[in-house]
Amino acid sequence: MASGSMKTRINDSFNGTKRSFEVRLFRSEDAEGVADLFRSVHGEDYPIKIFYDPVQLMRANQEGDYYSVLARSTEGEIIGIHNLFRSAPSRAVYEWGVGLVLKEWRGMGVSGAIEQFMIESVVPELGMHTVFGEPVTIHLQMQKHSEKYGFQPTALEVGLMPGEAYSGEGVISHRVSTLSCFRVYRNIPQKIFLPGPYNEAIGFMYGDFSLGRAFSESTEPIPLSAVSEARLDLFDFAKVARISVYETGSDFPERISDLEAEAIITGSIVIQVWLKLTSPWVGKVVNVLQARGFFLGGVLPQWFDDDGLLMQKLLFMPDFDSIELYSDRAMRIRDHVKADWKRSYEK
Repeated sequence: MASGSMKTRINDSFNGTKRSFEVRLFRSEDAEGVADLFRSVHGEDYPIKIFYDPVQLMRANQEGDYYSVLARSTEGEIIGIHNLFRSAPSRAVYEWGVGLVLKEWRGMGVSGAIEQFMIESVVPELGMHTVFGEPVTIHLQMQKHSEKYGFQPTALEVGLMPGEAYSGEGVISHRVSTLSCFRVYRNIPQKIFLPGPYNEAIGFMYGDFSLGRAFSESTEPIPLSAVSEARLDLFDFAKVARISVYETGSDFPERISDLEAEAIITGSIVIQVWLKLTSPWVGKVVNVLQARGFFLGGVLPQWFDDDGLLMQKLLFMPDFDSIELYSDRAMRIRDHVKADWKRSYEK
C-alpha cells in the first residue's frame, strides 16, 4: 500500500465553524474508527460488513482490494470516508463508492474534500487504469459529482438495488437503478467488435472512450472448438447475479442456461452478464442472450482490461419513470436501454 508516500491534505470547513480536518489514505490504526463511523450512521445494518470488521478492513487495504480514503478531525475522530475497491474482472479497475460522512459534519465540505483528494491524488499515484462509479438515479447529487470529476456515463443498470436500501431517503420504488460512470486514467487501445443490433447504441455509449478503438461489426460464428469460461457471483442482499464471461464457445447456450438457473434458484431477480467486446463473435453471443430475454445495459470501458458489454435480465417489471437523470447523455442511454428492454419484453 502506498499511504506512506502520499501526503495528507488539511482542510477547513466552509460553513463558518472553522473546524479543521485532514484527508488521507486509511492506516491500520483507523480501522476501529471506521467501524464507529458506520455504527453512528447505520447502526449494525449496513449490508457491506467489512466496515464493521477492523481486521478484515485492514487486510483488504493492505492487499489493495480496497483503498479507503478518510477524513479525520483534529481530535482524531474518523468523520468521513469514500472507498475505491475491486469489483470488476480486471484487477486494475476500481469502483468508487461507499461514501459516508458523520451527521454533525455534513454540509462542511468533508465529502467533497475526500472525493477531490481521492480522484486527483490517490488514483494517479496508485496507477489503476480505470475508475467507475454507480450513482443512484433516485436523486441527482452523485451524478453531478461524477460529472464534476470527469466521469462519463456509459451504461444503465436497471433495478440494480432494492428500494428498501434507500427507505430513509423517501424512496418508494421497488427497485433502484444506477448509472455506470467511468473515468479512464490510462487508455488501452484495442479492436472492438460491434454486435449488429446495437451498432448505433454502442457507438453512442462509447462517447469519448472511443479513443484508441478500431471498430468493426461482429460477424464471425462462435467457434466449435472453443469452451466457455464464466464466473457467477451472487449478491444475496440485492438479489443480483453477475456473470463474468471470459471466453465463449459452442457450449455457451448450455452454460448460460445453467448459470441463469442457479441464479434464479438462489433468489436473484436481476441477472447481469458481462461480455468482452474484443471477441470477434460477440454478436452471436448477444443473439443467444437476446433469445433468453436479456437486453442491452451499456459499455464498460476496460472492464476486463478489454472493453466489456453489459447485458441484463429482470424478473420483475422495471419502473423507468422513476429514474432521475442529470445529463442529456444519460437520458439518451436510458432511451436506448428502455427500447431494447421493450423489445425483450414484447418478444
